[in-house]
Amino acid sequence: MIYTLTFNPALDYVIRADRFCIGKEHRTDNGSFFCGGKGINVSTVLNELSVKSVALGFVAGFTGKEIEKRLNDSGIETDFITLKSGFSRINVKLRSDSETDINTAGPEISANDLNALYEKIEGINDGDILVVSGSVPASLPKTVYEDILLKLKDREVRFVVDAAGDFLMNALCCRPFLIKPNNDELADIFGYDIDTVEKATECARDLQQKGAANVLVSMGEKGSLLLDQNGETHFMRSYGGHAVNTVGAGDSMVAGFVAGYIKTGDFSYALRLGTAAGSATALSLGLADRKKIDEMLEIIEKE
Repeated sequence: MIYTLTFNPALDYVIRADRFCIGKEHRTDNGSFFCGGKGINVSTVLNELSVKSVALGFVAGFTGKEIEKRLNDSGIETDFITLKSGFSRINVKLRSDSETDINTAGPEISANDLNALYEKIEGINDGDILVVSGSVPASLPKTVYEDILLKLKDREVRFVVDAAGDFLMNALCCRPFLIKPNNDELADIFGYDIDTVEKATECARDLQQKGAANVLVSMGEKGSLLLDQNGETHFMRSYGGHAVNTVGAGDSMVAGFVAGYIKTGDFSYALRLGTAAGSATALSLGLADRKKIDEMLEIIEKE
């Protein structure tokens, strides 16, 4: 089974306004609500690819109930911890001449709530995959990624980590199966701009040496890079033209990669399906659906 963990789920409210200008009144479309949070995004795209997963994490209040309902209605299994106070976030995603995101703070997570999560992950077994991704509320320890992975380190669990900064670096000691930094996150870690494939390759190789089995780097319009555990380097150019939505594109790439790998065991195909899923989301208002992913995969496979 695949488990995804989202510490800070949200309802994302996406609206479009032509030529948005601060201080002016605008007319928008009716807007759309989507369940957000990086792990939830992974579960959503996996579901589109007919791969089952269980979404773990914390929800609170009426917004938390709505997140859980929407996911369950779409066929995604959830096993959330319901917090006693607060509300899950509502984030506003404004699409105009450029993308503007207003991401709010989530509810406070207590030590007892975190212990309840630790009890849940005890149910993860040999052969399972755990995807840990996204932001961590300030109420949680900075070592929470590492702490979770260490609790499962003695089991044959494949860890997928999509995080930034210390959260990513601290997880490397647990030898994750896959990490997926983007070029900006690599720049923050290594202290210089990652503006070429060669620089990204150097950084990815360093992260491999520190413990990651497979390193997948998304570089936006420059494409994506994979250093796999067999010593092979794969590069995939970007597809799809001008992006209309970058939110969730990286998560979609993770979902496509994981789905492709568990179906075939082929890293090259996993990268192609990951690229197709990420590109499809970049061309969609929300997360990509199966039809769009298949269309993008067909284009990639023809090359």
